[in-house]
Amino acid sequence: MPILKRAKRAVGRVAGGKSIPNLVRTRTANTYRFGDDGETPNNAHFPLVHYLSPIRLATHRDPAGAFEELFASNGWKDSWQDGIYDFLHFHTHSHEVLGIVRGTGCVQFGGLRGRPLHANAGDVIILPAGTGHQRLSASEDFLVVGAYPEGSAYDELRPRQRNHDRLLGDIEAVPPPKTDPVYGANGPLRQLWVRSN
Repeated sequence: MPILKRAKRAVGRVAGGKSIPNLVRTRTANTYRFGDDGETPNNAHFPLVHYLSPIRLATHRDPAGAFEELFASNGWKDSWQDGIYDFLHFHTHSHEVLGIVRGTGCVQFGGLRGRPLHANAGDVIILPAGTGHQRLSASEDFLVVGAYPEGSAYDELRPRQRNHDRLLGDIEAVPPPKTDPVYGANGPLRQLWVRSN
């Protein structure tokens, strides 16, 4: 990361007036399960988790930096800032967390037969490996921070891009993360993502 970008982030965190842990508030984990539809594998073991506004973004001058710092402090690294693609895709070698920095968006999760969810600034959505997702609509200012559990290998696939049985095998091999990207080692994700056989 360039030195200037690092400096801007540091200034933003200090100017925000609150440390990152003080921005986090307890929220219920809303969960959604999506089955394999023959094109989008989704995840047979772990549900998608949606926290409604667990971060107090209004009190922080660098909300994107706040998400990045929070996720990294809980072992979710390799963050990026952008929108969400408008085509159906999924990751077979990694789970993914999405922090909504600003704006609103409607995102279809689970493939073509999945479910659209509305994502608002401050929300966090945690996708288990294999979960299909695509943006259906968004405000012009829609911005997302994404990250992955430390040690993950990123890939980005579309339906029918690879042998479906191989996809399922790759997804099955991805272990649950060691921490919840928002609440850390004792967060709800650790209880929600227990592999069932």
